[in-house]
Amino acid sequence: MFAPLLATAEPVALFNGKNLDGWTFDVIDPEVKPDAVWSVKDGMVICKGRPPGVMRTVKDDFSNYELTLEWRWAPDSKPGNSGLLVHASSPREMFVWPKSLEVQLGHENAGDFWMIGETVAVEGTSPQGRRWVKRQKSSENEPGEWNTMKVRCKDDTITVWVNDVLMNEGTGLSASKGAICLQSEGAEIHFRKVELVPLESAEISR
Repeated sequence: MFAPLLATAEPVALFNGKNLDGWTFDVIDPEVKPDAVWSVKDGMVICKGRPPGVMRTVKDDFSNYELTLEWRWAPDSKPGNSGLLVHASSPREMFVWPKSLEVQLGHENAGDFWMIGETVAVEGTSPQGRRWVKRQKSSENEPGEWNTMKVRCKDDTITVWVNDVLMNEGTGLSASKGAICLQSEGAEIHFRKVELVPLESAEISR
């Protein structure tokens, strides 16, 4: 189950519910404007999923934090693929994805790690190429329903919960700070909450 913070700093809303201030964009097709891919409606980020790209925080040195992300696949549409990228640095390290560690949001795979130029290790298992498969079977809700992911980045560790179920934990992460990105990767996905709590002065419940 999710291990809550014993002491918390003030949360920082990376998405303000009104517009995409504080974010920048990279789309693989130079002919497509970012606002054709990402928009805001009814307090949600609407990501169309095509063409591939990322929305990336302007701030590029986030470290030691717990991030809460709420997402759902577009109702009445087929779920697909997307991801949350942490500790992002150099643009287009691989295709349109920046150098980073991806925490997978893809349908039934939420919680997997994908190494995009950065490396991590998961105790007791081995990677499948660039992928570290999550520990548990999927805890995602039905497509079209909201899900909550919590990602705790502390020094060189990363821990991920999906709907309060521990999904993955990595150590020896090769980066400890960077930007935060959300992927456009083939299917319409909505984001309702992107909120970060700094951990510098917080104690962690084990």
